Amino acid sequence: MMNSKIIGTGSYIPSEVKNNNAFLDHSFLDIEGNKIQSENEEIIDKFESITGIKERKYVTNGMKSSDIATEASISAIKSSSVNPETIDYIILAHNIGDVTQGSNQLDAMPSLASRVKSKLGIENPNCVAYDILFGCPGWLEGVIQANAFIKAGIANRCLVIGSETLSRVIDSNDRDGMIFADGAGAVIIESSNKSDGVLSHKTVTYSNNDEANYICYGKSNNLNSDDTKYIKMQGRKVYEFALNKVPNAMKKCFDECGHDIKDLKKIFIHQANLKMDEAIVKRFYKLYDLKAPKDVLPMNIEVFGNSSTATIPTLLDLVIKKKYNGHEIKKGDIILFASVGAGMNINAVSYQY
Repeated sequence: MMNSKIIGTGSYIPSEVKNNNAFLDHSFLDIEGNKIQSENEEIIDKFESITGIKERKYVTNGMKSSDIATEASISAIKSSSVNPETIDYIILAHNIGDVTQGSNQLDAMPSLASRVKSKLGIENPNCVAYDILFGCPGWLEGVIQANAFIKAGIANRCLVIGSETLSRVIDSNDRDGMIFADGAGAVIIESSNKSDGVLSHKTVTYSNNDEANYICYGKSNNLNSDDTKYIKMQGRKVYEFALNKVPNAMKKCFDECGHDIKDLKKIFIHQANLKMDEAIVKRFYKLYDLKAPKDVLPMNIEVFGNSSTATIPTLLDLVIKKKYNGHEIKKGDIILFASVGAGMNINAVSYQY
């Protein structure tokens, strides 16, 4: 049976670094518009202790999401040594489209994937380009779709991208806004007649009991502002939801891959919140009556922030090419990808490198 395998990775790391001290002069308000009584230094210290984020990356003024997606794609194509004209699908996951500096009006027509195809100079009309809106798990869902195309025999090679410029839609009065960042990651996925590559996958959507609105677009916490909308997140509800739902989805996925849990070498989980991710992995292993190995979880949220769809492919590229923070993947290693985000959507993919 035909399988699908990642043969190249790439990423774009924005050059502008914004550390936590940059938020000291913000006026943080609660959802009722009242000033949060704690001093900003205390708010930021608590934020850092929970999320692990010390700094994040923002794009420079002239860059848009399709621009950084193109740069990540060029890197992935180069590392795979493929001819771009042989790519059958370009699948681009994002949440806000192209947003220019100074305006938070969303722009996703034409699709960002079509823009990337144009920027790459791909002339082949049989290279189909489209976007996917699936919250933070969008890139991983794109991988699942590419895998389905390959297994169905309608594609041989796909470019899957996650790209975000969330810094352009942050409410300066919302302390949760400190979590979001920018970045882009991409992979080339190709058909293979070998047994490695994608082994199993699982996707679920929870949209009842207001779950669909845990992460959404909404007005500023400043009730005197205009009707401009920003990215909004009910942090506590997202945290509790993720801890209760994600480990089970990960287990259902891994149980179908045909390998023993002790064979699992790395877990690439959406870089959403340091403590949350660590707790998810701990609960996942507890389902097998095991403790999580100390080196199983690569993390870069401390200095990259949460770039939504870009977090997993960016980190994967860093680990593969640079052995990031001492983490590396060796030939034959079993790894697990997992993500959770707006929708509320959860997905997981087991993979043999």
